[in-house]
Amino acid sequence: MTTIPKISLRALEPEDLDLLYRIENDDALWRVGTTNVPYSRYVLRDYIANSSSDIYADRQLRLMIEDENHQVVGIIDLVNFDPRHLRAEVGIVIEESSRRQGYATAAIREICRYADQILHLHQLYAIIDADNHPAINLFRKENFNIENTLRHWLSTGNEYHEAVLMQTFF
Repeated sequence: MTTIPKISLRALEPEDLDLLYRIENDDALWRVGTTNVPYSRYVLRDYIANSSSDIYADRQLRLMIEDENHQVVGIIDLVNFDPRHLRAEVGIVIEESSRRQGYATAAIREICRYADQILHLHQLYAIIDADNHPAINLFRKENFNIENTLRHWLSTGNEYHEAVLMQTFF
């Protein structure tokens, strides 16, 4: 069994701009997410500067994932926050050089703990490309269940892909 590494989650800092720019403009990630346009450094710098890191004010929360040496290994987001129904969508990207080392598992566990114990949310959900088996397995391992299949949910520009809706409850 793989040892889960120690990680910490922290708010965005100005020095995260290069990583954020690289991830947001990686068109290979666009297929599995909702973004399909590049972001300028100016827009991302403005986003970092103006983000309150308050999920109630911004309706989203973006956190950097750091390893035990304080090196950033990825980003985890809570988006589409609904304060009335106490739910949010979770998304995660791990830097390619840090994948398959347990960081995603550690980050999902930590964001679930945070959502439950600090934010007092009732549920988290993820919408995942049905062909993204590593992500589905990751979320399933962390007590998310597939609740529905969303037909023709994700577009590559040339074709549509199914997505699965996965949920966990606290």
